[in-house]
Amino acid sequence: MSESNFIDYVKIFFRSGKGGKGSAHFHRAKGLPKGGPDGGDGGKGGDIRLKGNAQLWTLLHLKYRKHIHAEDGQPGGSALCTGASGKNEIIEVPLGTIARDAESGEILLEITEDGQEKVLFKGGKGGLGNTNFKNSTNQAPTYAQPGEEGIEGWNVLELKILADVGLVGFPNAGKSTLLSVVSAAKPEIANYPFTTITPNLGMVQYRDYRSFVMADIPGIIEDAHLGKGLGHRFLKHIERNAVLLYMIPADSSDILKEYSILQNELSQFNPELLEKDRVVVITKCDMLDEELMKLMKKELKSLDPMFISAVSGLNIQKLKDKLWEKIKHTKEEWN
Repeated sequence: MSESNFIDYVKIFFRSGKGGKGSAHFHRAKGLPKGGPDGGDGGKGGDIRLKGNAQLWTLLHLKYRKHIHAEDGQPGGSALCTGASGKNEIIEVPLGTIARDAESGEILLEITEDGQEKVLFKGGKGGLGNTNFKNSTNQAPTYAQPGEEGIEGWNVLELKILADVGLVGFPNAGKSTLLSVVSAAKPEIANYPFTTITPNLGMVQYRDYRSFVMADIPGIIEDAHLGKGLGHRFLKHIERNAVLLYMIPADSSDILKEYSILQNELSQFNPELLEKDRVVVITKCDMLDEELMKLMKKELKSLDPMFISAVSGLNIQKLKDKLWEKIKHTKEEWN
């Protein structure tokens, strides 16, 4: 998906529908010139609703929709006829979308499941017709209620990628290469920083027709939590991943230091990220021999890393097995 097509933030002015006014009508018929009140109620205004769609991966379709209004309810009619309700405005969004109040930043709702539908703004109630105000002391009320106003305001829709496994590492750690090998995703791959500038998702096929979703998040650099490089633009996507896969290349000048920087950036952005299950892998191990790998395992014992190569296929199936167990364990805890 190209950068211009990946939109994960939109600001929209929403307004739910106004309720229709009640009718102050009186029944009239031949031979009955002064019938009683028969004004119907006004219709309810339409809601503003968000609905999850698993086939959407971006908010691109909402980029140019700056104002979204639901339909107003219709006025009540004679003969106790209730006005038609306004049509709900249903906005389909990718899974992982949250809605925030643009001013306060308060999270109003989030959509995490396909077909899940939540009301962002309720439509106004329809006004009561004059027949509702008839009583023993007032047989012919001449008034009816106006419809209730809808709710309006600026809101931010923000997408945080939902995936089972999020790939965490510096640019050129081999994240895109791994994703292209274990799934059908075709991310751009080249030997320069920030080849990946938008998240890529891939469906990883596992044993017995099972599968899990892996997200290639753009590379972290030092001080990313301050917005440096791609900054917050990609760190927020890591928040929704069940398991984090730390990837450090075998040719790194200091693997322990690189791991420490990755940990620090995640901690500075959101300390809760350090509580997630994680797996550490050393990538590009096709350039290492057995003796060097044994030596590195001793030096990196504190990380308990797995040595892999997406190019040669070294330990790729073992990595899938380990990730699957972590995913399974995390989801059992959630449930």
